[in-house]
Amino acid sequence: MSSLALARPRSEIIIEGEFPFRARDFDRISAMIREQSGISLQESKAALVYSRLAKRLRAISCPTFEAYCELVCSPKGGDERMAMLAALTTNYTSFFREQHHFDYLRAHAFPGLIKRARDGAKVRIWSAACSTGEEPYSIALTLLDMFPEAARHDIRILATDIDHKVVATAKAGLYREETVAAVPLGLRNRWLEREEGGQRVKDEVKALLSFRELNLIGDWPMRGKFDILFCRNVVIYFEDATQARLWTRFRDYLAPEGRLFIGHSERIDIPGYESDGLTIYRHANGRQK
Repeated sequence: MSSLALARPRSEIIIEGEFPFRARDFDRISAMIREQSGISLQESKAALVYSRLAKRLRAISCPTFEAYCELVCSPKGGDERMAMLAALTTNYTSFFREQHHFDYLRAHAFPGLIKRARDGAKVRIWSAACSTGEEPYSIALTLLDMFPEAARHDIRILATDIDHKVVATAKAGLYREETVAAVPLGLRNRWLEREEGGQRVKDEVKALLSFRELNLIGDWPMRGKFDILFCRNVVIYFEDATQARLWTRFRDYLAPEGRLFIGHSERIDIPGYESDGLTIYRHANGRQK
């Protein structure tokens, strides 16, 4: 936030509209979001915050942003805090987004992991901040195309997100026709089935996946390590110190030679990783990059 913004009265209205939005309202909301999710909202995002939360005020018949802040800060405001978080977090995703990552899985990561699974070893994959599920299903479809019997071996994909609503959508696995258009036709015909409302991921695919709610800045209950870890286009929304802590935690959850896939705007510059490509990093077993 600029020094000019800090110097002005926090009672100042920064957005006129149906619900006047004051600087102090933004301060309270941004502080709650940072504490709850790690996401840092600058005042340049005030218009976005207003447009998304004004819908929540209408939905619950809340008269002002001041009253809304009082609600979400109160003991009885837990459900609305989660609704606020869902409204302000970006859940955009798509099947096979950043195709080069799935090409890399085919060419470099999955052949060795499939061999290990055939030999009886376990393989673990984590899609962190999975949103509505297109990412973990894309991973599963890529694997099944190479190894159709994958679910009969000790291979599991964990898919997590902070938003319980998107987790429920992902678990259901039902997508509109325009959403599944990005899935190659051969994979679509084999692993998805038409039903009213679109196409649903078949149970044979779902058998590989477990969907869970998880806050990336909270506790992680998983005890094992992961051979593949996707966390794309999420950490960029955090402050630098939080980013560094997450990269360190992810590194500690990677198996030896495990790989971390990140978003196209993200970079890692802490010890313990080696780059396998622009946005793919390998656990370096403690070696410096």
